[in-house]
Amino acid sequence: MRLNIVKSKNAEQLYIIKSFRKGSKNTSRIFKKLGTMDELLPKYDNDREKVLAWAKEQARICTEEEKNNTLKVPVEFSQGKQIAMGERVSFNGGYLFLQKIFHALGLDGICSSVSEKYNFQYDLSSILSNLIYARILSPSSKLSSFEYMQEFIETPGFELHDIYRALDVLAKESDNIQARIYEATKKTCNDAILYYDCTKFFFEIEEERGIRKYGKSKEHRPNPIVQLGLFLDADGIPLAFTVFPGNENEQPSLIPMEKKILSDFALSKFIICTDAGLASAANRRFNNRGERSFIVTQSLKSMKSFLKEWALEPKGWSLGSSKEIYDISAIDEDIHMNSIFHKERWINENGLEQRLIVSYSPKYKHYQQQIRQAQVERAEGIIEKGSKAKTRNPNNPMRFIEEIQITIDGEIAEKTSRSLNIKKIAEESMYDGFTVVCTTLEDDIKDILKVNRRRWEIEESFRIMKSEFKARSVYLQKDERICAHFLTCFLALLLYRMLEHRLDEKFTVSELTQTLRKMNFFHMDGIGYLPEYARSDITDALHEKFEFRTDTEIVTEKNMKKIIKDSKR
Repeated sequence: MRLNIVKSKNAEQLYIIKSFRKGSKNTSRIFKKLGTMDELLPKYDNDREKVLAWAKEQARICTEEEKNNTLKVPVEFSQGKQIAMGERVSFNGGYLFLQKIFHALGLDGICSSVSEKYNFQYDLSSILSNLIYARILSPSSKLSSFEYMQEFIETPGFELHDIYRALDVLAKESDNIQARIYEATKKTCNDAILYYDCTKFFFEIEEERGIRKYGKSKEHRPNPIVQLGLFLDADGIPLAFTVFPGNENEQPSLIPMEKKILSDFALSKFIICTDAGLASAANRRFNNRGERSFIVTQSLKSMKSFLKEWALEPKGWSLGSSKEIYDISAIDEDIHMNSIFHKERWINENGLEQRLIVSYSPKYKHYQQQIRQAQVERAEGIIEKGSKAKTRNPNNPMRFIEEIQITIDGEIAEKTSRSLNIKKIAEESMYDGFTVVCTTLEDDIKDILKVNRRRWEIEESFRIMKSEFKARSVYLQKDERICAHFLTCFLALLLYRMLEHRLDEKFTVSELTQTLRKMNFFHMDGIGYLPEYARSDITDALHEKFEFRTDTEIVTEKNMKKIIKDSKR
């Protein structure tokens, strides 16, 4: 702050001037009007030097108050002055918390080394970070993402074509980036247990090309599909991913991914946890070598008859460390709603000795019954309305409908008769509440079951990528850019999970992302940023955990620069 005196024919006006930078230029604005010399002289014995001394002291006080964040900022608006053509005044600052995590992971340094390798003329770190922030805050196409980036407080210094050039390089360096991130975080990474699963993403372009292949999808879309395999650590933090064609079996994807982790991550001792779809004999044998083990789910319906009979037998169940043996058909399920009963035996499958553990949960049984009842009610509605039959997949209520096309006399009926398949409903209900896992571990059953129950986190991660981050549908055509797209989605998921953990997992993904998306600021040149968002428990938690504040009545230009600088450390 400094004193400025403007002389005219009729008056000598005293102002406090504040200098600031606008774009690449230094400029200044009037911060405060002190009055004219004629107005001030009578107050100070008509002594000009006293007036100037007082005015300089006011400028000093303003400077000091600004340093101490106690300065009250005067703002003036004109009813007659139009806003500048094409000038943006509202900006998002929610990305700053994500930026803090981006730099904490060392991604800026990783990007710098990649840039040197390819002799880039543009800022790869800026491109990648902005793609990640846009994926979390306003997920869309690369063009729409580029347009959204202009709303950040730090507007990007690159063009749209730079993004597409960067995608080609990011695809080539994807494995390297994943390995470098693991190296930077391995001290805090809970990699004793690794969860692996696969999911599918569809394309809007109805043409097979490269890794875009037609395959089965839950949505039954007539679109090419690509598959993504994802590793999470025991805390639900994304560790590594792979992309492979949509028409391939997912089971063979596990071993190459593990080999990549074994070589690139130098990680050799861990337990692999997967669902039944990835629990092939080959995958089990591979994870019975060295210091590796496995915990995999087993389909109770597809087990051998004698094992299924043993598993469903109501007698012979244990509870915790108690030596008492239970008959689950005789227990009071209200009392034991949160109890998990178990039984075990060793089996030999495909020449591999495995521990078969069956658990029974009244709570899980109740949940499955609720789900099935809703599906049965939908099936009844289909029968009543006479709706056309659809594909009978494992979760479609059509599986509970049987169609009868002959009369009692065995003749061909003129109309198809539909009714509930009571036998099918009863068959499915037999398995309510039961879970089966196979393992080579001899650990406490409680610990093994606890590991298996956390598989829901990887399913939630896929849901976040598909729903919140809109990783599908995919509009890109080149394989390299498709892989780079999923790299940004993977990194977006990583940053989100890190954010979630930093906030002690107190808030849902929707609550967090919506809060960050709404953290906008009204910018006034030379004055600062006025928060446009509502302060909440989430914004308080963000500011507390990240140790900077944007929720004051105004964030001065100087303070915002400091916040931005701190977010990159």
